[in-house]
Amino acid sequence: MQLLSFFVISTDGEDSVSAKRYKHYQTLEEQDYEDSEIKRFLDDEFKRILKRKVERNPNTDTAPTKIGRFMVEPGYELSSNQNYNLFQRLRDADSKERFIGIADELVHIYMDTSAVRGGAFIIARAKLNTYFDEPFLFLLKCDFEPKIARISDERNLISHVENAISSRNIKSIQYPHMPEEGTLEHWELKIHQASHARYFEDFLRFVDYEKPLPVVMGEQVLDMVQQYMADKWQDDESVERREEENAIELWAASDKRDIQERWTHEQVVEASAALIEQKPDLPFSFRLGDVLIKGKLSDFGLSVHLAKHNGRYVAVIEGDAFQFDKGVSPVELLQPPDLVQLLPVIGTHKKEELSGQWNGQPEGEAAAAADDVPW
Repeated sequence: MQLLSFFVISTDGEDSVSAKRYKHYQTLEEQDYEDSEIKRFLDDEFKRILKRKVERNPNTDTAPTKIGRFMVEPGYELSSNQNYNLFQRLRDADSKERFIGIADELVHIYMDTSAVRGGAFIIARAKLNTYFDEPFLFLLKCDFEPKIARISDERNLISHVENAISSRNIKSIQYPHMPEEGTLEHWELKIHQASHARYFEDFLRFVDYEKPLPVVMGEQVLDMVQQYMADKWQDDESVERREEENAIELWAASDKRDIQERWTHEQVVEASAALIEQKPDLPFSFRLGDVLIKGKLSDFGLSVHLAKHNGRYVAVIEGDAFQFDKGVSPVELLQPPDLVQLLPVIGTHKKEELSGQWNGQPEGEAAAAADDVPW
């Protein structure tokens, strides 16, 4: 640890600027930090921050850990980014006083964001001597914990603790990002927010965050569709082309989409292979009626098949064995019929007939077989 500045943010539960205040408590140098209580509080947290895994393109936009990238205009250098410059000045500060001044400037910027909560704001500069001679920068925010008490005595039982903080939900920023041990990415930082609140990342106005995986893959699928449309219609500007293009736009913009029935099985497999090559474990999920099915895109055409039968959509999932979790259901006792015996039932929409098709038997035989059930 080279330098660590400790600030406390106070809010009065109002939205006005005057209700938000912050105060610099102390800045510790290396020896001060080694002898302090905050070392025991934070040392394990610094290790967690460095080792915390992060997906470059997370599966959801609300992922707690993200990679941020400094934004610059085309043709400009990294030094044109204001957030980068502020971080770099902290890393290069040649005195304790200069570090405090720049840290104060950073906290002041943070205070301008919406929904700021009271707590401790910590700015630390430290070296990881195992790999690098240049320092890392850590920004940590510990919100005040409500309703915290400590054991008092036999009479009072507990006493209230004011302004308590916990390492459980620390928000953090690490700069620069270390994609793997021994490598640094100076264009990137790693941000972690345990809650869904976005205000800890919002104050870095010149940092962009990597898109979620579904968005990235969706954009690539749209590129494939557009190429398919260009090849299909070429120079044709007919009404039919415009209608199909409009239909594709509506489909792409919808949150919940139906199956389009535009491509053959072979075309879908080919397009999927291009995505799977980039990310072999790419998730794939859909709903058929009220049933949610989740798997990997690589399962499509191998163990997951989609089809139509008797005017109804069918999902066929194949595997070597069933596995049931949590609780016991009568379904676990089933002797599965052959698929060809089940096909005539699909599309009938009559549950009473389905009960008569048990194990592929005619209704009379199924009723007779029911007499053998041991209850």
